[in-house]
Amino acid sequence: MSNGSSITEFLLLAFADTRQLQLLHFWLFLGIYLAALLGNGLIIRAIVCDHHLHTHMYFLLLNLSLLDLGSISTTVPKAMANSLWDTRTISYWECASQVFFFFFSISAEFYLLTVMSYDRYVAICKPLHYGTLLGNRACVHMAAAAWASGFLHAVLHAANTFSLPLCKSNAVDQFFCEIPQILKLSCSDAYLREVGLLVLSACLVFGCFVFIVLSYVQIFLAVLRIPSEQGQHKAFSTCLPHLGVVSLFVSTGMFACLKPPSISSPSLDLVVSFLNAVVPPAVNPLIYSMRNQELKDALKKLIQSAVSQQH
Repeated sequence: MSNGSSITEFLLLAFADTRQLQLLHFWLFLGIYLAALLGNGLIIRAIVCDHHLHTHMYFLLLNLSLLDLGSISTTVPKAMANSLWDTRTISYWECASQVFFFFFSISAEFYLLTVMSYDRYVAICKPLHYGTLLGNRACVHMAAAAWASGFLHAVLHAANTFSLPLCKSNAVDQFFCEIPQILKLSCSDAYLREVGLLVLSACLVFGCFVFIVLSYVQIFLAVLRIPSEQGQHKAFSTCLPHLGVVSLFVSTGMFACLKPPSISSPSLDLVVSFLNAVVPPAVNPLIYSMRNQELKDALKKLIQSAVSQQH
């Protein structure tokens, strides 16, 4: 991915200028990162160890937690290191790796959320055909397709972005490397090629979003037709966490991409990217565990087992 430019490193946007605030940001990032590792790690462990959770829904949730771990591990450790060591630099290849892995994680995650909405649609709207429409093999294939699609998108965008000649500057107006900020450094009209790819990706994402919305319209209509209140509550308890995760993912992503240029500033861009890149992976485990009784029971059992082994 050599681009023929002399840039060997980039300067990331610092969160603060004073040493005290830099250390405060380090501890803030460390707390959020450890919370994300603990939350997603517990969900993965609970799903693997509890045979009651060996279902399609929890298999997809396990994949979501893995992607969340990958997403937050791409951006936060470097930001923590820069705040701790009072530096802003990131090497050219570290930057390219960040772009690739972050784009891979968020792309695969959104495709996986689309698959999860289909799983909920079939489970609630067509329960008698669930095994036929979404068997074990089909579920694995759809999850693999989400990962593969994210990987292909990431390769395409990262290779295309870093093949552009970069000569305007090496200062990235963000706390991690992302494609729009790298495109601002290009000194060639060839960047329009990557803009075209981003538009194509946006169309695919919009298509997935429409599919999710239509799925949930059908799901809510089906749930409201359930005669018993207990049945409605059980159906909603399996859907609302997923809907909450989708809402958080889409709202932060849309605001990051569609905010008006008139209100744009480095400080606001920093906050928006923080909300988009860091908050969802840390909050998703909490959203899923709050309303899902099966998952809460499995997590409680896992924690009790760990505590009893220490005594």
